[in-house]
Amino acid sequence: MAFKDVNARRHTGLQQLSALASTGRTFLGPMKSHKFIVDEITNQSTLICSAVRLIESLDLTSAVGQLLNETIQAQNKEFKTGMSTLLFLVGSWSNAVVECLQQNVPVPAIVCVMSEGLNSCCERVQCLQMPIHDVKKDLCPSRVGPKASESKTGPVGYSGLTNPWNLLCFQRNISAAEEVIPVNSCSRPGDDCSFNKFLVSPLAGFGSVASVVKAVGDRSSSALSGSDGTAPSCITRKLTHSRHFSTLGKSHFSSQQGNFQGYLSGPSADLCGCCGLGHLAMALSHGNQTSVKLLQSIAALQQERAECGGSSQINIAEIVTCCVLGLPEGYSCVSPGFVTLVSPEQATVIKHFADKALRVVLMDGDLTERYRHLGFNRPCNVRTVLEHPNPQGSSTGDVWLSRMLDILMSFGVNLVLVKGNVCKDFMERCVASRILVIGCVARDVLCAFGAATGARAVTYLSQLNASCVGNGARAELWEAGDGRAVDLGELVPARISAGRLALLTAVLTTALPCKAQLLEDQFWTLLYRLHHALKDGKVFPGGGAVELLCLSHIQALVEQPGRSGRDEAVTELPSPWLAEYKSIVLQALASGWKQYLSVVLCNTAKASSELEAGASVDHHLQKAAACGSPSVYILEEFRRGGVFRGGSDPFPNQVTDLKVCDNVAAKTEAWRRALDLVLLVLQTDAEIITGPRRNQILNSPVSSEFMFL
Repeated sequence: MAFKDVNARRHTGLQQLSALASTGRTFLGPMKSHKFIVDEITNQSTLICSAVRLIESLDLTSAVGQLLNETIQAQNKEFKTGMSTLLFLVGSWSNAVVECLQQNVPVPAIVCVMSEGLNSCCERVQCLQMPIHDVKKDLCPSRVGPKASESKTGPVGYSGLTNPWNLLCFQRNISAAEEVIPVNSCSRPGDDCSFNKFLVSPLAGFGSVASVVKAVGDRSSSALSGSDGTAPSCITRKLTHSRHFSTLGKSHFSSQQGNFQGYLSGPSADLCGCCGLGHLAMALSHGNQTSVKLLQSIAALQQERAECGGSSQINIAEIVTCCVLGLPEGYSCVSPGFVTLVSPEQATVIKHFADKALRVVLMDGDLTERYRHLGFNRPCNVRTVLEHPNPQGSSTGDVWLSRMLDILMSFGVNLVLVKGNVCKDFMERCVASRILVIGCVARDVLCAFGAATGARAVTYLSQLNASCVGNGARAELWEAGDGRAVDLGELVPARISAGRLALLTAVLTTALPCKAQLLEDQFWTLLYRLHHALKDGKVFPGGGAVELLCLSHIQALVEQPGRSGRDEAVTELPSPWLAEYKSIVLQALASGWKQYLSVVLCNTAKASSELEAGASVDHHLQKAAACGSPSVYILEEFRRGGVFRGGSDPFPNQVTDLKVCDNVAAKTEAWRRALDLVLLVLQTDAEIITGPRRNQILNSPVSSEFMFL
């Protein structure tokens, strides 16, 4: 066993964090610079713009790399957004802490002052939160919405989809037990309630705009926390300090959801309510118009289903994606049912089905001979000599293949949906017998087909009985927007549906295989951003507004001789530490946000260098301080078109006053997780190495740095 004593002045773990995080600098801001990831084995490249995909592609052999990966994955699992911010701040604050160590600042002082400084900033920025019902005041232009006669087609030059003032009709009425985005009731597009017969493209009209009114019991009038008492729409809420490994459980957010009342539609409602949420979707998209169009199609289809007796909600569990290669991106659309890719042989089976109603079986596991369910225990005190004996003249597995195929044929099964993997030989036998088997199907898809067809999932085919087989499923080749079936050779898109199947597939098309993962990530990111915005009931103004207020607040804390807000715990340090180290550590904390803003300005071409960007940030800080109320100054600048204006527009060919918004919980939790990780690594002053690597270190030139136990 080797024991390495880490020099605090050149903390190795912090340096590793900084080096890993520096790879994601180009992912900040609405105009991200993409990266190519090349597979050394296949030499195939993939285009990415996500911190999650970047970390997955790196060779993270060190303990620090594993911690960083777990932190990124925890943020992604909970929010699906904020990972790039987290990754950047990890690197920036790592460098800042190293500078504090070089100035001989004690580790306890760094941990205490940075933690309390971040807590103080998180409470301070609550005055920038914009409630959903007030978002129209900040995001809508002076002409708040289209006239009633324009509700379906929009103004001249805009369709019902591309008009950003008329995008989505949402209702905020969220149950703590449901992961849903509610949708407001829109006017009936027609009397036909057949949900599965339409293939809605992104250019389909959305229908008339619903009216919205404020709910009773609104909390938007909460008092401001901090020195500015004039900023509007301030909501004071404490965000629980999380650990870097853990994800926020539903309990934290569920306790908040009951405090927000939903929107109600009525004859006296304000038309701009829907307009504001349409702008919210565009603002949260950060310029990704394609995903906004797909999201509108989802809203239209689920609204149509709601008018036929379903629930008036957008349920994330009822949405899946399918990437189709070989078509232009303009063919992307939302299709009712389950769209997936099948082999040409399976496509031949689908053509044979035509309009035939299929009998379906659902498998909750792998469809292989040696698969055993989770928790399976073999009999005790039994020694297995040969588990699968070979009958005379038959090869291994032939008996199992024949027996499983006989079971399917005895029940007249045409379609098998499998959650896990499928035995290749069994797949070939099923194709020869005209039985369609599809593997790697998500659990939500299985549940949807079970509810629509009456099928019950089984773990093994030997458990199958008549009551487990569903009826009424249909399979066909997927048709593109021009009405033609698509045959792309290696893999063919197919659509599987059922009478009351509550499932929608966002079909993402691209002619570039390397771009498929990128499009899918962008779609899910927008969907979850909107989901969490409605879940929180509020959003932050984007474009650097929140980070600028944090910088201004840190400056105020540095200049204050005594306590301020959350600074009480800082004053509990011995007075020499407080006087000597408080300003140094707080400036180090602020340097992370300042560097964040500088890089965003450079990435969006609003500054030619980080030096120019830093000067712009300092200029705004001075103006905010001179105003006397930084939050009021920042909100006013945001309403006028963004805090950092100038340079290129992140939304080319769009309405110029359309602004960027960010999620509240996702952003603040990214800050907390980043600082938690940095402080954890900071407090790790030794590395213990075991296993074969010990011998490599013993024979290496750096062996003098280790103590061998």
